[in-house]
Amino acid sequence: MLSMRLSSSSAAVFSSGCRRCMASLPSWATLDPTSLGSAPTPHSVENLVNGKWNPSTKSLIIPNPMDKDAPPVCTVPDTQLDELAPFIESMKRVPKSGVHNPLKNVERYLQFGEISRKAGEALSDPTIAEFFIQTIQKTVPKSHAQAAGEVHVTAKFLQNFGGDNTRFLAKSFGVPGDHYGQFSHGHRWPFGPVAIIAPFNFPLEIPVLQLMGALFMGNKPVLKPAEKCALVMEQFIHLLHHCGMDRNDVDLLNCQGPVAEQLILNSPIRLTQFTGSSRVAEMLLEKTKGKVKIEDAGFDWKILGPDVDDVDYVAWQCDQDAYACSGQKCSAESILFAHENWEKAGLFEKMKQNASTRSLDDLSIAPVLTHTTKNFLEHTGRLLEIPGAKLMFGGKELDNHNIPKVYGAVEPTAVFVPLKEMLKDENFEACTTELFAPFQVVTTFADDEVCLVLEACERMSNHLTAAVVSNDVGFQTAILANTVNGTTYAGRRARTTGAPQNHWFGPAGDARGAGIGTPEAIKLVWSCHREIIMDTVIPAGWKQPKAT
Repeated sequence: MLSMRLSSSSAAVFSSGCRRCMASLPSWATLDPTSLGSAPTPHSVENLVNGKWNPSTKSLIIPNPMDKDAPPVCTVPDTQLDELAPFIESMKRVPKSGVHNPLKNVERYLQFGEISRKAGEALSDPTIAEFFIQTIQKTVPKSHAQAAGEVHVTAKFLQNFGGDNTRFLAKSFGVPGDHYGQFSHGHRWPFGPVAIIAPFNFPLEIPVLQLMGALFMGNKPVLKPAEKCALVMEQFIHLLHHCGMDRNDVDLLNCQGPVAEQLILNSPIRLTQFTGSSRVAEMLLEKTKGKVKIEDAGFDWKILGPDVDDVDYVAWQCDQDAYACSGQKCSAESILFAHENWEKAGLFEKMKQNASTRSLDDLSIAPVLTHTTKNFLEHTGRLLEIPGAKLMFGGKELDNHNIPKVYGAVEPTAVFVPLKEMLKDENFEACTTELFAPFQVVTTFADDEVCLVLEACERMSNHLTAAVVSNDVGFQTAILANTVNGTTYAGRRARTTGAPQNHWFGPAGDARGAGIGTPEAIKLVWSCHREIIMDTVIPAGWKQPKAT
């Protein structure tokens, strides 16, 4: 039996925040992460608008996600509709041509190159990195290694766009015209007033990468972070101010969804970038008439080809992909199609053994923040009703925890469903429903059933990440040529998770899709194409022709 206890050691890690690692607090910080969830008076997150930090009349209390009996982690403004006026006015003051563009305030490209360099340097400082690691862990419990990876990727991203690389994003191109004096110039142009709605699961990396992309291209963004982890971006914006960013460049709005919706609909926001659930994404797209770039649900598949080798490594990677951060990644392994050779090689037993080592003590398993335990177990039970389905491991509530009931406390879980049963109309939707939790569906296929695997991939609704675990070039090519997922790894080391700063991360097959992290992603999401045709020279001796 898998025993996962909130032992005295794990409680100490969470409450003390590894004080030995925090030599001092950064000068710009307004909180001490070691006191989050333990101080009797919780930290109060504030809104930022028109360059000023302000509270709101009402607040949301964010419970300690690890201990329902402990003090709250923080309070967050529950901004009301009648408090939106300053945010609406702030957006109204931003012209459609942006705060800067290739012909206006061009010095700001250099300014943001320097701000990005300084912020990247700051996040590379061990003390500041540890400050953010602990702040992340207190709001979205995950292992120290996972939180540190998030800070590392963010730092590298910021370093990538230091110096001239910010203005290189706005690089123009020219094409000779039809006659002397004519020349066309293609420019990347900002949208002006924009909004970012960020998720909880990567409270630093995702909002920072989108926020900075918006700023680099000349937009004025209002950021609405997830309530559970809003204090992370509050602190990062303090860091940006310390690095030289003008306080009027970004607004921070803490509120619930319906209030954010009213801001978007009642102000001249020209683009909203949304990362989160498909349900909310579709609602926003409808209400804004399509003015949204989305990175929504990721029901992500992994296919293990017939060539079996490195079984220990593949088992480890399957465990990491499905259960790191308790499966709360949009890139998490949601379904595993394993060639029957892998089952014969003992892969599934190794996966079970790896999952059994996860513990609350080191936060390698942690609270599920968007599903209750009851909801999780009900979904598991629904799949086990399918003929031939079986519980491979997990399917239980964690032992001896004190996690609040509004969250989930569950063991890493895998349910086997026969491939042909999965493909039946009455089962397919349930089998391909993303559960943002430590959960995956597993199935097997034979040589003559590759077409059924491809059918399953074709019928899925979301196409974010995928992995083809095979060094068989023929098998690789057959899968890659007939699928569409935007970020796909291939080869023996292929994984579904991984959103580093060095390659595109985002969905494919959807004209509304948003990328993140690379120059191509930033230009796609945060700018549009503008063509300016210069036509300056009237030919000598020109005579007016007959009207046409």
